[in-house]
Amino acid sequence: MRYKTTTALKKILRMKRRLRIIQGGTRAGKTIAIILILIDLAQTQKGKIISVVSESMPHLKRGAIRDFLDIMKNHGYFKDKDWNKTDRIYTFSTGTIIEFIGADQPQKVRGHKRDVLFINECNNVSYEIYTQLAIRTTGFIYLDYNPVSEFWVNVELLTNSKNYNFEIFTYKDNEFLDKQVIKEIESRKGNKNFWKVYGLGLLGEAEGRIHTGWKIVDSIPHEARLERYGLDFGYSNDPTAIVAIYYYNGGYILDEVTFLKSLSNKHIADILLNVPKALTIADKAEPKSIDEIGGYGLSVQASRGGQGSVLQGIQYVQDQQISVTKRSLNVLKEYRNYLWETDRDGKIINVPEHTFSHSMDAIRYGMESLRPSDDDEDFPDDTKKFAVGGFY
Repeated sequence: MRYKTTTALKKILRMKRRLRIIQGGTRAGKTIAIILILIDLAQTQKGKIISVVSESMPHLKRGAIRDFLDIMKNHGYFKDKDWNKTDRIYTFSTGTIIEFIGADQPQKVRGHKRDVLFINECNNVSYEIYTQLAIRTTGFIYLDYNPVSEFWVNVELLTNSKNYNFEIFTYKDNEFLDKQVIKEIESRKGNKNFWKVYGLGLLGEAEGRIHTGWKIVDSIPHEARLERYGLDFGYSNDPTAIVAIYYYNGGYILDEVTFLKSLSNKHIADILLNVPKALTIADKAEPKSIDEIGGYGLSVQASRGGQGSVLQGIQYVQDQQISVTKRSLNVLKEYRNYLWETDRDGKIINVPEHTFSHSMDAIRYGMESLRPSDDDEDFPDDTKKFAVGGFY
């Protein structure tokens, strides 16, 4: 597929100032448009250094790097000899390079100078990191993000700087978006928080977030103890989410196992059979699926239920010291976008929104089974022995 000129691309091309700030909703085509511009620049300008930065290398691999390679290959530009897979650097015939840097690599953030900088989803990068990158950039800077809540772009750049272009993008700026995707986005107009941020590209409200204060870690320490897997079922419209829960040093570390649509129960069982063994806690609303997966020799139990169980589970998760591995991209995305619903007046109510709930529900199922309880009548008897810090 050759990428076509969209309204988003035209708007970004009109930006001429040093800071080019691109705020937008989902599927607006802003990241693709920026990468197209950077490739064109690399093909026509000699000896330039262009840096594409995101919060981590796993985030880049699943996002900007994948988009870059797709564009290069689909347009017939890509040459394998020019792509350094180890350092994630592509060298063009002009001598210009495009390099991909994770913001979690401090030696590279504080390294050499560059001509052009693009920070993808910059709301996931600290202001300190931005500053270190910006002072080493001689030319212009692209910043793109979903406006989930106010952060340093709003507080520092839009308030204290005049040398910037600023545009708000929505899915309507991407004319070649699949009709089914448009239908899916517009079906959420009734979800006030989602529609404001992801539909209209407008600044959201930080106080609507359910979980805060989680930390990001590089990997699972060898000393960590695997306690549970949390499993939330999906299929056509929603993904199946499986999250591993480890106990370590007084807190819990979450590690994404899978986050995919169209997984049958056999596929789910195959995934669980190929990871270290532990008790899996799955959504009690699907007892048939739980029985079928258990039939493959796996230990799978239904989640706790009963009145107030969702809020109790959320509260228990909130009370814990939580870390997430940086490769758990979908867990991190849902964590940052997991919001309480609001009523017609915009008042927050104690009901979690569904849109970014899949891995959050899986985590809640698994974590809730670790909560000590005097009342386990809604929980299977043979699971009580696992209630506090046990392993399978």
